[in-house]
Amino acid sequence: MAERRVNVGWAEGLHARPASIFVRAATATGVPVTIAKSGGTPVNAGSMLAVLGLGAQGGEEIVLASDAEGAEAALERLAKLVAEGLDELPETV
Repeated sequence: MAERRVNVGWAEGLHARPASIFVRAATATGVPVTIAKSGGTPVNAGSMLAVLGLGAQGGEEIVLASDAEGAEAALERLAKLVAEGLDELPETV
């Protein structure tokens, strides 16, 4: 299973607007991805309610994971998005 640990780059954490950006980006990868707080239970990264339910704060470590084909590239792109607090998924890493 591919995994990336990254600190949340959005000052407000994964709430409202940043969570929406992340969920859209996770869905756009076409790869099933889970997200969890470090040591927590993974949830579907494509679910807005699940991502909001994490309550991930700015600077807090999260874990992105997937065992699907193409997971490495998808997780790299998502990790960059989260770490840098970007407004959209980067084209490439």
